[in-house]
Amino acid sequence: MATLSFEGETHGELVVKVRRWLASVEGEEEAVTGAADAISQGAELTKEALRIIAASAPEPIAQNELVKALTGAGYKATDATKDALIDGLDSVEEVTGGSVVKRARDVAEQAVYEMNAQVARQILKSLRPR
Repeated sequence: MATLSFEGETHGELVVKVRRWLASVEGEEEAVTGAADAISQGAELTKEALRIIAASAPEPIAQNELVKALTGAGYKATDATKDALIDGLDSVEEVTGGSVVKRARDVAEQAVYEMNAQVARQILKSLRPR
């Protein structure tokens, strides 16, 4: 028998997670999930950069406790920022019922359409004989 479970500390968190799951099942794009993924990927990229910087230092410096502590602090700060941003997105979605995210998505689609129309006008101008 298949099961499905969601974990959350509040009712609101569970509602957000269930909505995301339902949207993914129905094939809808969820802008908040996309933003959360982008934030997570950015955080991982930052941590990888910290690791590379620490590893590129000469061994006596790289093995120094201060450098190790600073690298660890960078990891913790990156994770804390990521968690705060994702929690903020979840809160906005919970409070607005997703309406802010939907409006932003609608505006973005309109902006792309308008941009394409402007490009088309420029192309038409360039094709007209002078």
